Amino acid sequence: MVEKDDTTQRKLVHFVTQQTRFALINNILQHPDQLPSMYELEELNPSVSDATVYKHIQKLIDAGIVTEVALDDDHRRQGYPWKFYGLTDEGREFLAEHNLLAAEETLQQ
Repeated sequence: MVEKDDTTQRKLVHFVTQQTRFALINNILQHPDQLPSMYELEELNPSVSDATVYKHIQKLIDAGIVTEVALDDDHRRQGYPWKFYGLTDEGREFLAEHNLLAAEETLQQ
């Protein structure tokens, strides 16, 4: 992971712990494969609009915390999701460094 100064680190911690973004990160950690689809993320956050879920996932992608994983064309099936969202290695490392993964095992259960 690229070294960041303390101010940048604090800003990123504040960024990922914003309520909706942190809920989405926890949704990813709770998923059996840690790769939920957008539909699953939207269903897990009924108090937030679908557009807001999408916007926050995009912000997490832009920050390097989350990545989008798409199925190859030959594995896609009509009517089924083909894009999924998971933590990047750098994102997982950052969250671990700041004790934001402490509940991961509990969330998976």
